[in-house]
Amino acid sequence: MLRVLYLLRPWRPLRARGCASDSAAGGSEIQVRALAGPDQGITEILMNRPRARNALGNVFVSELLETLAQLREDRQVRVLLFRSGVKGVFCAGADLKEREQMSEAEVGVFVQRLRGLMNDIAAFPAPTIAAMDGFALGGGLELALACDLRVAASSAIMGLIETTRGLLPGAGGTQRLPRCLGVALAKELIFTGRRLSGTEAHALGLVNHAVAQNEEGDAAYHRARALAQEILPQAPIAVRLGKVAIDRGMEVDIASGMAIEGMCYAQNIPTRDRLEGMAAFREKRPPTFVGE
Repeated sequence: MLRVLYLLRPWRPLRARGCASDSAAGGSEIQVRALAGPDQGITEILMNRPRARNALGNVFVSELLETLAQLREDRQVRVLLFRSGVKGVFCAGADLKEREQMSEAEVGVFVQRLRGLMNDIAAFPAPTIAAMDGFALGGGLELALACDLRVAASSAIMGLIETTRGLLPGAGGTQRLPRCLGVALAKELIFTGRRLSGTEAHALGLVNHAVAQNEEGDAAYHRARALAQEILPQAPIAVRLGKVAIDRGMEVDIASGMAIEGMCYAQNIPTRDRLEGMAAFREKRPPTFVGE
């Protein structure tokens, strides 16, 4: 079996100001690692709140918002990968124990923050990938839906289960699921609160890839990382503009979408990477893109 050597930098914790953490060691619930060597350009966000199965609590959301705000300004980030440090879980969704202690007004404010978090993930300039190695329920699936690409272990369980708790999806699920699967199927899944395996989700098109789980419980992460490695050598400005053209174009009629594509294409014309791509083709060599 081929063994791949990964060059890693240490995890960098990020603590939200004035918040008590629920992570295993009392540290940060969100950690960041930029990979090195041949994987330079891939940045990983590790969700690590084991006692609450990565539930979306106040500290978790605050730290993730701050992390995204920092990373979106970093042009060295070519692919952002979301993974879990809790075996068997991607993200269990809303922290209902914490929410029980909130007033109705506080619930409304918090859900608005949660919706903003998912929008920030969706609007992240570089491609984003969710590595779903376990449960992704409610807000956990909404987080994955906000990512550009999703990879799941075949045994992972996911669903927008809010209606089974007297709720409805409130962090983008009612909007992103129908855009992913179509209106009728999204309604069926939300109305029933149905849970899907990774294999079933792949058959429906909810995830890009489903892989058999391994003994370490991180098969989806490794497949997601391989997918990130495929993106890494491509021209980063072209990739980012392609994301803008797709995301904005999907919200308008096709004529307007073509205009958006044209504007994105025009922004790419003056780049050094475009000239490098043409030169590499002419010289019959692999291109070296620098993001300029």
